[in-house]
Amino acid sequence: MDSDGTQDARGTHATPVPRPAVPRERSAVPPRPSVPPSVDGSGFLEWLRASRPEALPGVWRFGHHPRPVEEPDEIPARQLLTGALIAFLVGWLIWSLLENGYLGGWWILPLQLLAPDAWLHSDSDIVRGLLYNGYTLLIILAIMIGVGRLGRWAEVWRRFGAPRFRRREPEQAAPAPQDDPAQWNQLRAAGASDAAERLAADARSGVMRDVDYARITRAWQGVRSGRHDLATFSGAVLREGAAACLHPSGERDLPARIARHDLVSGQVRLGTTAEDPRNPYAYRGTGLGLGPDLLGTSLLAVGPAGSGKTGTVVRPLAESLCLHALAGRAAVVVVGAAGAGLGPADAYDVVVRIGNPDSVYDLDLYGTGDPDEAAAVLAEALVGDLADAHPGSDSRRSTTVLAQLLGPFRAVHDRFPSVPELRQLLDGAPGALGALRTALEGSGQESLLRELDARERQLGQPGDVSAVLADRLALLDRPAFAGFFDTSGQSRPFSLKALDHPVRVRIDLPARGHAEASRMLARLVLAQFTASIAVREDRSLFACLVLDDATGVVTPEAVRGIQRLRSGNAGAVLTLRTLDDVPRPLRGPLLGSTGCRMALAGVTPWDGQDFADVWGKEWTEARDVTDRQIIAETPAGKAVHALRRVITGKAPTARAVTVRQVERERWSASELAHGVPPGHAVLSLTSVQGEHAPPLLVDLRG
Repeated sequence: MDSDGTQDARGTHATPVPRPAVPRERSAVPPRPSVPPSVDGSGFLEWLRASRPEALPGVWRFGHHPRPVEEPDEIPARQLLTGALIAFLVGWLIWSLLENGYLGGWWILPLQLLAPDAWLHSDSDIVRGLLYNGYTLLIILAIMIGVGRLGRWAEVWRRFGAPRFRRREPEQAAPAPQDDPAQWNQLRAAGASDAAERLAADARSGVMRDVDYARITRAWQGVRSGRHDLATFSGAVLREGAAACLHPSGERDLPARIARHDLVSGQVRLGTTAEDPRNPYAYRGTGLGLGPDLLGTSLLAVGPAGSGKTGTVVRPLAESLCLHALAGRAAVVVVGAAGAGLGPADAYDVVVRIGNPDSVYDLDLYGTGDPDEAAAVLAEALVGDLADAHPGSDSRRSTTVLAQLLGPFRAVHDRFPSVPELRQLLDGAPGALGALRTALEGSGQESLLRELDARERQLGQPGDVSAVLADRLALLDRPAFAGFFDTSGQSRPFSLKALDHPVRVRIDLPARGHAEASRMLARLVLAQFTASIAVREDRSLFACLVLDDATGVVTPEAVRGIQRLRSGNAGAVLTLRTLDDVPRPLRGPLLGSTGCRMALAGVTPWDGQDFADVWGKEWTEARDVTDRQIIAETPAGKAVHALRRVITGKAPTARAVTVRQVERERWSASELAHGVPPGHAVLSLTSVQGEHAPPLLVDLRG
């Protein structure tokens, strides 16, 4: 059945996902699950049945317990304990006075008025003893309740006693059979009871793991939507059980995980929101979880080297997206410098090591068969960052120049030119242009001849950008890249057109010694990614580009492309060391086009100012406290004030408090630059549904 690579037999799909770049030995023993189940599989069942309540954007939903709606008034601990002790002493004093008769016998009057005379004057000592002792106990309870409420004993116990004596909470009761996700009742309701029984048995025995559950659930959604056949799905489940509907790579898990994942809610945990008064009360102390619902609005993380962008943000997100790809939910492309620590090669289907002769895969320089589209993408990669340095070399004019050459060349050779061939054409070498003209003549393609004539007329004219394009292309015409960007069909090029399938791709850029070429290739990948998202047929598959270092990548066209990703069920994760790596006119549009913005510890004040501007201001309550000295006018008052000054060491004052509403920045530039502790970040979130989370101080180490 048509499963986009999630349910077909391996190697039978018309356009299969590329196989893993590093061969692996197959084992009959399934890989270790994310939550190691016990012998009877209770570990997996406990994970599957855990509560995941609906929560605010960014809250880690696995086992989440929502806080009260309103923040309680927190009394200082010293004041609370002092009040409780004073209330206890007052209650003890009252009871002592009653017990010793210092207050007379009036407190016994209610008993004498309400109790029957037969009880009061009974000859039985037992009746009188029960009556008087019970009344005494009632008085003691009344005193305890009164002083307990006065001294806030319940608050003292909640804050100081309960945490020390609280025992392990009882395990959650198993859900009712009709609500138990391990019973696969949706399959039973559709008439696939045998398949449901097989999956339930695998869940109980511990054979199933979180990726299996997510993958089969995704396949079942395809059945419900009519894209897949129920009989084929049921047959695959009956044959394979938890291993049904495998990813084309045949993998059921990643080799190793470094982060906590919950594939039911689709989140990966990045840290914990700090117990900070600047965080909204509902977020304090909760886990921070990101998923496709937030990454679909794109994420921009800014922080200096060593602030944790790769280790605490990029690597966990890339790992989460790879798990989603194994479950048939996502396609991911991770781009970074070689050796940046973006995960092992075994975690990816395709690993493109540009500049490394041992690379199994090559990168398709053009990414499409349409000359006009290829010209637009290549122009963005070559000169997208030169608009300020070379005002005439904008992408539109460069696209026209490249299209005038790519169209005729493809018509003659049925392929695009290699890097050396395209460089010769841009340089206007007579031999290259003459050979192309000779091949075109007599072919009946007069329109392409006119394109070539126009290109020859423009050569060397003022405003011609072909020389600039040739100089930029020369960065890729180096011995280190001699075996790459091949167009003759001798290599295995990877094209981002494969994002219609749940593919996992890692592209290693040759940053060492080829920094400018690496930035050019990063722009090329981003341009191809945004172009391929716009023409995808199956948009139910989430696609994400993770760019570990976006220095020199942000251009006007790139910002427009990022803005369009959300409508195509796609997103991008970009990291920068500083916003100075982005042209000043593009900083505001870049921050505006990304729904999730993160400022890590150590950002500069001017970077903090850009974040403060985009996060805006909020109304807050400001308290102005004024202490005014009290002047005594009578001799007695002066004596009292003198005595008070001797005891306290301070003059008697009267405090006046003024409360007013003021508008202040959520996070100021100075706070972002100097008030974010190491290992922390300030993060704002926006979901694809339009829900917002204000800037949150997050501990990325939690």
